[in-house]
Amino acid sequence: MTTSFLEHVNFTVTNPDATAERLIKWFGWHVRWSGPAKDKGYAVHVGNENSYVALYAKPDVDQLPGQDTYITRGGLNHVAIVVDDLDATEKRILADGIKTHNHGDYEPGRRFYFHDDDEIEFEVVSYVS
Repeated sequence: MTTSFLEHVNFTVTNPDATAERLIKWFGWHVRWSGPAKDKGYAVHVGNENSYVALYAKPDVDQLPGQDTYITRGGLNHVAIVVDDLDATEKRILADGIKTHNHGDYEPGRRFYFHDDDEIEFEVVSYVS
């Protein structure tokens, strides 16, 4: 059997460059690519050598408030990011005025959640004690 892994996820955001800057600051990632995208849009791919988040915006589209993804079939509930230092990562996120919630310790790690400016929910988890 072949080894499989998740390469990327793709989100529609208000401002791909601004979202990429925050993800770089919070998680130590880098921009892998940016440029023109589908339907005259613009995208930024930000992540590491193994995986990334594609951030997409289409011009002249009204941004509608999101529905509750947990009751929307096919909705994205959250994206989990593994970090080495949970506390340091949370401090960087809090410093940007983002509120974190749902902290928890569980076997084998610790975690918290937050929503970014586009209401994308992130789970940040550390498996390092």
